[in-house]
Amino acid sequence: MGQNAAGAALRIPVVLWEGNVVPGRSTRVTARFASALAVAFPATCSALGGSCYATGTPIRSFAAIDRAAARARLGLPADRPCLLIFGGSQAVRRFDAAIDAALPKLVVRASVLHITGQSGYAAALQRRDSLAAEVRDGYRPYAFLGDEMPDALVAADLLIGRAGSSTLAEATAIGLPMIVVPYPHAAGHQRANARQLAEAGAALLVADESFDGDALLDAARLLHDARRLEAMRAASGALGRPGAAEAVSELVLALAERRALPSPAVVERLAQGGA
Repeated sequence: MGQNAAGAALRIPVVLWEGNVVPGRSTRVTARFASALAVAFPATCSALGGSCYATGTPIRSFAAIDRAAARARLGLPADRPCLLIFGGSQAVRRFDAAIDAALPKLVVRASVLHITGQSGYAAALQRRDSLAAEVRDGYRPYAFLGDEMPDALVAADLLIGRAGSSTLAEATAIGLPMIVVPYPHAAGHQRANARQLAEAGAALLVADESFDGDALLDAARLLHDARRLEAMRAASGALGRPGAAEAVSELVLALAERRALPSPAVVERLAQGGA
């Protein structure tokens, strides 16, 4: 709040960005000092008012990544469904327990990429070693994926993950359907984020306390429902804002150069990846 108020007092333009559907208290208080507001979700503008633009969440570019090449780099079969499970940078006990219960049946249906976090990696390797030799290669645990993470997202047919702004932004930017399991201890922000995708048809929302081995196997059935998966893929892509960084940059540059702010239509076109 202090920086925004100081900027306003000194007549220094301020762009405030908010990544959650429901803005936090500090964002609501400081929004009135901002020259322009950039938000990840259009619904947020109604809570903030002012010169508000739905830019999306700035993310890395996926434009140059070919799906077949991504699968080849990861050593994945070209013609087998791929499930990506990613709960964030730390191990997620809820996800790990579900995988423990479902994995023997799951690897028969799909290739499974599981990003475990460092603390969950040793247990994941033991889990992999416990599988029958003929299906063991179907489970690929990684402590982290750095440069390979874009390949994993593009290679996947379905993502199971949390509802942080960046995760949702990257999934929708490439039209990746999701089973979204919101983190339950984030003041409801992740659940509100997840609802935006679920209501649009881009994701199925599963409460954290309901996500177990059976829920994981139910989710995996989507991989063999081509019609439903394609509908979710289209809905996800319609929400995507792959040009969010360019859209936010345009707001910053306009204010820095003392130009009039661009129209919402211009920002929307940039956010959707247009020139």
